[in-house]
Amino acid sequence: MDRHEKTMNAPSLFRNRFLQTILLSSVLLQVGIWVRNFAILLYVAERTNNDPYAISLISVAEFAPIFVFSFIGGTFADRWRPKRTMIWCDLLSAVSVFVVLLTIHFGSWHSVYLVAFISAILSQFSQPSSMRLFKYHVPEEQLQQGMALFQSLMAIFMVLGPMLGTFVYSTFGLEISIAVMGLVFLLSAVVLIRLPEDHMQSQAAAVKGQFRKEFIEGFRYVWQSQVLRMLGLAFILAGLAVGVAQALNLFIVTERLGRSKEFLQYLLMVNGAAMLIGGGIVAAFAKRVPPQILLAIGMIAGAVCTAIVGYSTSVPLTLTVQFLNGLVFPCIHIGISTMILKWSEASIVGRVNGVLNPMFVGMMVVSMSFAGALKGAFSLGTIYSGAGLLFLLGALVMVPIMNQKAPDNTHIAQET
Repeated sequence: MDRHEKTMNAPSLFRNRFLQTILLSSVLLQVGIWVRNFAILLYVAERTNNDPYAISLISVAEFAPIFVFSFIGGTFADRWRPKRTMIWCDLLSAVSVFVVLLTIHFGSWHSVYLVAFISAILSQFSQPSSMRLFKYHVPEEQLQQGMALFQSLMAIFMVLGPMLGTFVYSTFGLEISIAVMGLVFLLSAVVLIRLPEDHMQSQAAAVKGQFRKEFIEGFRYVWQSQVLRMLGLAFILAGLAVGVAQALNLFIVTERLGRSKEFLQYLLMVNGAAMLIGGGIVAAFAKRVPPQILLAIGMIAGAVCTAIVGYSTSVPLTLTVQFLNGLVFPCIHIGISTMILKWSEASIVGRVNGVLNPMFVGMMVVSMSFAGALKGAFSLGTIYSGAGLLFLLGALVMVPIMNQKAPDNTHIAQET
């Protein structure tokens, strides 16, 4: 069966067994992640009397594995059977959570950091495997809509996640919260058994000793593709902008708006609700808009909204701009994810993701670390204008590749 016939016979997106299964797994994982995040945050804050160093270690535990294991995880994800990899990652996450829970129960409270650290490591193997399966099981013309559904799911938990995590921790305490995380990871592994077989052969034996060569190939593949090179540059610029803006949001609330720090949750909820709506809107017209244009639209909107937030002293104006920014932000996530899938061959998707993803997260962490120094040297308006300029540069990066079409040979289903 040729590619055209597969496209014509593609089932409805919502009837796609792979997508149904992966969305249910994602819901379970998001429940566990948000319960974990807030349980650890609130517990460490109480235990250390809001010690900023102890609290900052939580972010280190969550983000450090991305730098170390993203490249490695992406390479192994391309070698291993993705379905099996995802199931094993969730199983190992569940086991590690229950082991750490035992150490916490018997008095070593510092082990809470291991919960986030181990989970973050395993996600660097599971996430690129999910991307490979997405490319394998979702027809090319439905990729962008599928990514929009994932964006909507993330937005739902951005609104509900903090409330869910806070409720579980305040009602049941740390140990039950950690146990909930272990249970949902275990349930996710069971759900993933329902994934259709991918028939991708494990390459571990066939290419034994070739790990370094494959590792380097991922970087070479990105560098040789103009689209992926520009996407990497956009990743860097967006990461720098998002990091500094997120780190200083609290000061927008307290200094520019004159509200208490608790008001920050309303800004986040408005932004999350708008992202949910925006994901749905993008899903409706995703087929008709190239991913490069989606990404550029998101970057331009981010530039304008970020600059306005930096100067605004009006609560209604800031909330409105936060809503508009959240409405358009899914364009960035969906555009990036779709471009990675469309411009990468199925055999190297994991490595491409492993190369590009740390660029965004790494620059975000770098700009977060410098945010305090910038705050001491410049006004919030100046800093947020600078962040807006970075978004604008990210949009301009898309100009040279705006009219490029994805290669025809990147989404051919593999069959045995």
